[in-house]
Amino acid sequence: MWEGESVGSMISLSHPLTLPHSPHRIVSLVPSQTELLCDLGLRDRLVGVTKFCVHPPGLKREKTIVGGTKNVKLEVVAALQPDLIIGNKEENDKSQIEALAALFPVWISDIFTLGDALDMIAQIGALTGTSEAAAGLVDRIRVAFAQLEKKLAGLPRQRAAYFIWRKPYMAAGADTFIHHMLHLAGFDNVFGHLSRYPEITPDMLAQADPQVILLSSEPYPFKEKHLAELQAICPDTAIRLVDGEMFSWYGSRLLQRYLET
Repeated sequence: MWEGESVGSMISLSHPLTLPHSPHRIVSLVPSQTELLCDLGLRDRLVGVTKFCVHPPGLKREKTIVGGTKNVKLEVVAALQPDLIIGNKEENDKSQIEALAALFPVWISDIFTLGDALDMIAQIGALTGTSEAAAGLVDRIRVAFAQLEKKLAGLPRQRAAYFIWRKPYMAAGADTFIHHMLHLAGFDNVFGHLSRYPEITPDMLAQADPQVILLSSEPYPFKEKHLAELQAICPDTAIRLVDGEMFSWYGSRLLQRYLET
């Protein structure tokens, strides 16, 4: 099932899901997709979100909190009687999704590239009766990234390491949305030859010798105090704290990312 197959007619992995009517009781299990739903005008139809769904402001005070992305409270979701649950293959737990799919329609995204993200936006639009708004958003994001590509054309690319965790250090490798966003933003991932989120030792980092190290604000909340220990490993490398949402959120925040560039 987690490779794209369906369980009955209740779950779909990045493919269209047939619903008997437009959903009016939606549970979102992914922060970036929660924000997208609101930007598509569906805030009133959301009945449940995770504790990490921090955008738009004030949303969590209005909705039932169903737990975290990896530890969803199944009984809380069931009590909401959703007619659509939206999640993500990487961010949500397979066994919990399977349990929910036995009771309710579930749609799961699987995002690696900008193209995947744009397809996700269009499909959620189709699922929720907001195709026109979704298409408009997709067009604006395409234009923004095309403008970014022109802006970066001819500029030297920088060799970068993007860290998501500390103790142990873990970086974004290949087969991740962050890796693709780094490429589009003008960086060459020094750990792009490794898969997913590899553990990185000090020796590995020193040998990779990146021109810049990017420390994400999520899931590990890197702060200024963490710069010195990495600077000791790579004394000539620029180290920057970056907003993790801008590299890893794959919904409507994609547009905000490049409006602010």
